Amino acid sequence: MSDVIQSAPDPLIDDRVRGFPPGHPPLPLDAIGAQGWKPYDGRMALPLISLDEAAFAGNVTAMMDYVRDHGLAIAPHAKTPMAPAIARRLVAAGAWGATAADIRQTGVLLRSGLRRLILANEIGGRAAARRLAAVAAGFPDAELHVFVDSLDVAAALRTAWGERGDLPPLGLLVEFGAGRAGARDTATATAILDAILASETPTFRLTGIAAYEGAAATADSAETASCITGLMALAADFLPQVRARVGAERPLIVTAGGSVFFDMVLDGLGRAVAADPDCRLVLRSGAIFFHDHGIYERGLAGLDARGGFVVGGTARSASRAFVPALRLWSEVLSRPETGLAICGMGLRDVANDQGLPIPLALYRDGVPTAGLAAAETLRLNDQHAFVQLPAGSDVRVGDVIEFGISHPCTCLDRHAILYGLAPNHRVTTAYLTSFG
Repeated sequence: MSDVIQSAPDPLIDDRVRGFPPGHPPLPLDAIGAQGWKPYDGRMALPLISLDEAAFAGNVTAMMDYVRDHGLAIAPHAKTPMAPAIARRLVAAGAWGATAADIRQTGVLLRSGLRRLILANEIGGRAAARRLAAVAAGFPDAELHVFVDSLDVAAALRTAWGERGDLPPLGLLVEFGAGRAGARDTATATAILDAILASETPTFRLTGIAAYEGAAATADSAETASCITGLMALAADFLPQVRARVGAERPLIVTAGGSVFFDMVLDGLGRAVAADPDCRLVLRSGAIFFHDHGIYERGLAGLDARGGFVVGGTARSASRAFVPALRLWSEVLSRPETGLAICGMGLRDVANDQGLPIPLALYRDGVPTAGLAAAETLRLNDQHAFVQLPAGSDVRVGDVIEFGISHPCTCLDRHAILYGLAPNHRVTTAYLTSFG
């Protein structure tokens, strides 16, 4: 179905896609928001995933206020929804560009009209470099930046960009890392810098420094802080060395902050970047625009404990500024035991790597009925969620349960359509995702 729905700018959607009402005639994507559907009205196929449009808009405002207040730029990571319409919406709201996680995602974003991209990952060897070149060909106006943490990657990219004359300029970002890819020390980074500068051309140039601090996080907050502080210090100390090598006139970027630790990124890199008049600090946080009821809820509590969400010189509550915007909707299929409801939603539908879905509210016959604060998801299998209910619960077969989720990145990738909801839960928009 994904090949079918990607074949036109406003593709026809039918009931092969989650959420679309069974038996309903196919509709153009842009017409779905005019149908008046609601996830619990009995028409839409369940399970489905939705986006609270008001919550999302508020999250965009909160994050963009922070970015502007600190004189930063942001290229939100598009891998979270992989919905080009949402990536374009964030750019329209003031984002500097967008971030991709791999070569395929880079191609999706280029074809959707986005032109300033960070490929925030190592790509592989020579074959991968040629695949990236094949994706970039035909987009001469693109501004691409890619992570490099080894001489092998630098050489592979240099070869690929030297083999063709139809490619846009490629910017190389020397990557420092902890817990994932990235150079672990200045000596390694200097060797990479030397190799890049020795092979520069008008379409193959060093454009800055990169890091990803989220992979350094552990369950111990003090250990996490120490690891992130050390990683940021590596990048900050390397910036003057890069500037001395490339001269005063070349624009550079330093990019990190693809997580809820963006305050620590600012603390660690802000002064070094501010001291360089032609350097820009670019955050990459993306999932925060969607938030959740699990890992991001905990992450924002940690941000608040650090007093890190400062806007206008005042520390604000990030936990109040950002609101979970994603929901899963599922029907109760069975009440086989007292205190147990089995819902038609499982591992194929919802994230579970950072926590199980959280029951939030109950709907019956198209009407909101009650909250489910004391209910708990016990486990998932392929197609079922096992929900423990409090004593005396009136949950019935056919009721619809609204769930919060933990970890947007591994939940959205199960869905071809993300349904945007108005405050009254009416579907107003349908976003096409491109997870491949």
